Amino acid sequence: MIHPDPTLFGHDPWWLILAKAVGVFAFLLLTVLAAILIERKVLGRMQMRFGPNRVGPKGLLQSLADGIKLALKEGLTPAGVDKPIYLLAPVIATVPAFLAFAVIPMGGAVSVFGHRTALQLTDLAVAVLYILAVTSVGVYGIVLAGWASGSTYPLLGGLRSSAQVVSYEIAMALSFAAVFLYAGTMSTSGIVAAQERTWFVFLLLPSFLVYVTSMVGETNRAPFDLPEAEGELVGGFHTEYSSLKFAMFMLAEYVNMTTVSALATTMFLGGWHAPWPISIWDGANTGWWPLLWFTAKVWAFLFLYIWLRGTLPRLRYDQFMAIGWKVLIPVSLAWIMVVATAHSLRVHGEGAWATALLIGGTLATLLLARTLWRAQRPGNQRFIADPVAGPDSFPVPPLPHEHAAATAESTPKEKTDA
Repeated sequence: MIHPDPTLFGHDPWWLILAKAVGVFAFLLLTVLAAILIERKVLGRMQMRFGPNRVGPKGLLQSLADGIKLALKEGLTPAGVDKPIYLLAPVIATVPAFLAFAVIPMGGAVSVFGHRTALQLTDLAVAVLYILAVTSVGVYGIVLAGWASGSTYPLLGGLRSSAQVVSYEIAMALSFAAVFLYAGTMSTSGIVAAQERTWFVFLLLPSFLVYVTSMVGETNRAPFDLPEAEGELVGGFHTEYSSLKFAMFMLAEYVNMTTVSALATTMFLGGWHAPWPISIWDGANTGWWPLLWFTAKVWAFLFLYIWLRGTLPRLRYDQFMAIGWKVLIPVSLAWIMVVATAHSLRVHGEGAWATALLIGGTLATLLLARTLWRAQRPGNQRFIADPVAGPDSFPVPPLPHEHAAATAESTPKEKTDA
């Protein structure tokens, strides 16, 4: 089996490096165009209606038409904005989304015009940390967009987004710690090579579940799309944006979805390795075939995004933050301890480490499911039922006058002279 040689990176001719960079850029753009169209069609079928079917054969050119329309629309700039930051925010949100894909391995070593190179733009000893650092910069675009718009609702959306990203990035990073312990490296190509025999999704199932939950929250997608909740914040941080600037935010969202899906594939699903039973074929992981397996796994995660959007309602903000801080982070810390113990037993030659890891993963998964169920029980909410609608209504926070009345009743009245 051919694995990328670390010496291959940094020694390609300039034209090959440029070609790979353009290839990654084109791959992301085409994925975004296809994802928008497929999402609209799949959601339409889920809702018993047709999706786009007018522009082009069976609506296949709808995404391209929408992109052209957004680019040619008049760009409106509100009067009260901080114009330099207002214009820079979409760029800050978009560029890091593309940069993060530079260290994603899309295949093994191939030959291009006589030059042996890896289907990966570059690699680093701390490649996964590079991805976390670059994607963290993208949230500044959302925060600055909300602040520079000079409006209340975008500001609230930007503040929500900053709290959301901080909360779920911690859980995401902790889910990677178990992979680092097991693979012995932070290099993305090294992590893929470590999964040649067994994918980490089977040995590190709790880490995988925590990551999948975190990646949905990280990309502000339903049911975690709180920063742009149109029912509460009109449109969130991009309320005051239009034309090409709004298109850049939309592009950043879908590119981020593709990046975190590719990272999940790399960390847990064997990367570009062929799934069983295709892997039985000797040539499955050679040549350009790994690019096909990698793309198929990425699209499986993109379909998961679409499925969640068409199935689950949006959570309340307190529920969303409680899942991040009270469920995902404690479960991740406990699971890291299990993985570290199993790794120590493996180093010392204990043969039962794999069994112990599988048992621990099963128990941790059950614990995670039980905790999530308990966190969503109505009895655990700190809100009260609507007195008008009855005790079985959806719990709502107390209104200001109700809070004042309750405070007055709890305060003893002072005696006054007649």
